[in-house]
Amino acid sequence: MTQVVVLDDYQDVASEYADWSSLGADVHVRFDHEHHTDADELVALLSGADVVVAMRERTPFPAELLDRLPGLRLLVTTGTKNASIDLTAARERGITVCGTGQLATAAAEHTWALLLSALRHVPTEDALLRAGGWQATVGGDLAGRTLGVVGLGRLGSRVARVARAFDMRVIAWSQNLATEAAAEQGVERVDKDTLFATADIVTLHLRLSDRTLGIVGERELGLMKPNALLVNTSRGPLVDEDALVAALESGRLGAAALDVYGVEPLPADHPLRRAPRTVLTPHVGYVTEGSYTAYFTGAVEDIRAWLDGAPVRVLGD
Repeated sequence: MTQVVVLDDYQDVASEYADWSSLGADVHVRFDHEHHTDADELVALLSGADVVVAMRERTPFPAELLDRLPGLRLLVTTGTKNASIDLTAARERGITVCGTGQLATAAAEHTWALLLSALRHVPTEDALLRAGGWQATVGGDLAGRTLGVVGLGRLGSRVARVARAFDMRVIAWSQNLATEAAAEQGVERVDKDTLFATADIVTLHLRLSDRTLGIVGERELGLMKPNALLVNTSRGPLVDEDALVAALESGRLGAAALDVYGVEPLPADHPLRRAPRTVLTPHVGYVTEGSYTAYFTGAVEDIRAWLDGAPVRVLGD
């Protein structure tokens, strides 16, 4: 009997988005709905598992953990990349690591959901209305304002296209962004300081790396307009959270709309939960019906191919 464990099924829905029974009667699939940060607890959960399905980067798989899972032979991550898996260590231990398909639209769409919610004070007005109130805030405008896109890649480009439909000026910066490449997107390439000082809204769309860790810190937040909005749907550690909280509490920054955090799930006592002028969502930018169908259908396909000895979508370093 092949044992499969699907991790971090927060919403208890993974079983609904793929035909796991198609793997056959000799495959037993368990769905785990909790997030486990304790290594001993995780090892106990995965004891005896031949296959593990990891939801993106929710649970890290460093070499130390892989050493304690001698029976693990296939590790499937949803999506095409997973920086929290030690791929070299997995290879050395004979563990195949593969990925699935994914949607390119969900996170970009959620960027606009957060941005508009913050700009038009949707959470505040919703809560007020339900409590019997009526009209307490004055919303901001998009037309004629400047959107600063940090990272004009696959997702940033999608966000920029929507901004142009709102008649916004769009500027962009990243370490490797060329002026010509930005112009092809109808976007003006500027330097980093100009972007943070000029934009009415700054949205982050960078991969997390040594170069981008903390790329928005006290200095960058200090450059932003006092009524500016910062949006982050990429990775939490791109932003110095202590500096962000300080900027919000002091009134030096207008607002922040966040879907990602340095530690996830966000601790109950984290100061961001109390920070003023924020719209917060629990890293759900990619959590859509289309994404989950692509993820879990792809996971079943990978497992089936691996069991049949057929090629699988192996992740590279």
